[in-house]
Amino acid sequence: MGRFILLVLIGGTLVHAATAQEASVRSQIPVIIGGDASYDACGSNGVVVGLDPNGDGFLAVKSGPGLSYPRIDKLYNGEQINICGETDSWFAVVYTRARRDCNVSTPWPIRLPYTGPCRSGWVFKRYVQVTAG
Repeated sequence: MGRFILLVLIGGTLVHAATAQEASVRSQIPVIIGGDASYDACGSNGVVVGLDPNGDGFLAVKSGPGLSYPRIDKLYNGEQINICGETDSWFAVVYTRARRDCNVSTPWPIRLPYTGPCRSGWVFKRYVQVTAG
């Protein structure tokens, strides 16, 4: 039986590769930051908006850019996020509820998975208003 490889491309850049077996075990697509010494590691900021308080009332943070990925957290109207990338209808984000520096507001010359002190994941773009960047 042949080996299958899962490739994840964001903006034409390979950010993750795994065999079919690894892909079934790992269902997390990392948020990638940096890549340009002239720009912040996450180039945009946003705020969660438009959630129905009579509905779920939260924006699901997913482990990858799609509905089939598991929910890893919830965000609510008014919460601030750093937007680090996008693919189709999804933003790759870094965020925190504590008032702390997530280390993404300075340039990073090399593209790498986010491993800083804050949380990261993927959110549906429809409920994010870009405020800067």
